[in-house]
Amino acid sequence: MSKYLSGRFGDIKAYVPGEQPQDRSYIKLNTNESPFPPSPGVVAAISQREASRLNLYPDPDARDASLAIGRQFGFSPDNIILGNGSDELLAFAFQAYCDAAAPAVYADITYGFYSVFARANCVGSRVIPLDESFNIVPSDYFNAGGTVFIANPNAPTGLALEPRDIEDIIIHNPDNIVVIDEAYAAFGVQSAAPLINKYANLIVVHTMSKSKNLAGARVGYAFADRGLIADLNAMKFSFNPYNVNRLSLLAAKAAMEDGAYYNDCVRKLIKTREQAMDDLIDRGFEVRHSKTNFLFAKPCFTGGEQYYLGLKERGVLVRHFSQERIKDYVRITIGDDKQMKALLAATDEMMGA
Repeated sequence: MSKYLSGRFGDIKAYVPGEQPQDRSYIKLNTNESPFPPSPGVVAAISQREASRLNLYPDPDARDASLAIGRQFGFSPDNIILGNGSDELLAFAFQAYCDAAAPAVYADITYGFYSVFARANCVGSRVIPLDESFNIVPSDYFNAGGTVFIANPNAPTGLALEPRDIEDIIIHNPDNIVVIDEAYAAFGVQSAAPLINKYANLIVVHTMSKSKNLAGARVGYAFADRGLIADLNAMKFSFNPYNVNRLSLLAAKAAMEDGAYYNDCVRKLIKTREQAMDDLIDRGFEVRHSKTNFLFAKPCFTGGEQYYLGLKERGVLVRHFSQERIKDYVRITIGDDKQMKALLAATDEMMGA
């Protein structure tokens, strides 16, 4: 850090993305990307003609993409906001709804950006431990006294709350915003999005990085009551009105219109996930029953860091976290069948099988 950095941020710990080493070719199972390409409709939408129009600003209201998302989910564009990835929308929520009177409330083991956003926005945090089985206990969030952020399914555990649990949390926080981060919802949970018609304090955030195979396009979107969308737009237009680029807006619209393609990709990943879970359990691993496109697994023959390093030596990247409660676990992105076989082959080699 330089001597010019504001004293407010002298001890800030930035979010650490999954590593992207360049020293060799790796099988990347560490960043929860899809192993499948975008749909043909997306590729066609980003045509030479559109690329030649990059001299023009994108639509700041993202109208066409919002209409396509709205048709898919049954909402008006007035209930939708798009962001440069879901991270930007989460950042807007921290800016709009967290302050000295409303700290950010989130789990001790969850998406690592929540604590970073709280620190970057100079707001307090109330951190609630998961239970011994790494589950969120809904009643712990009743009358939270702050803005609640819940990843459902949670990351990196892959575990999910039932819809009734989400609704209970919303009901028991009538004076606070509840943000449900559904980055992985397409892989196994019922979205809370329909509840925005019932509760004015709910924001549901989605991303196109996971189930829409568009991690490189950086597109997120959120649903909420019109009043909350107006709040979030106030944050957006005070920061970057043109926050989603022209090509990403075209990709987002086309992806929403190519539902059958993406549903097939999700179906394949779920099938591969279940097989990989069984294969790891057969080898003695402890594996949580994931509702995401990754597995949270504890190896039986070595520590989490040693397993991560051993796989890396063999050309396979997974994610290891150093937090005390989960240091014995790794997070394994679900790749295609060939990639998962390579993971298991490397594991067997380490186990001496």
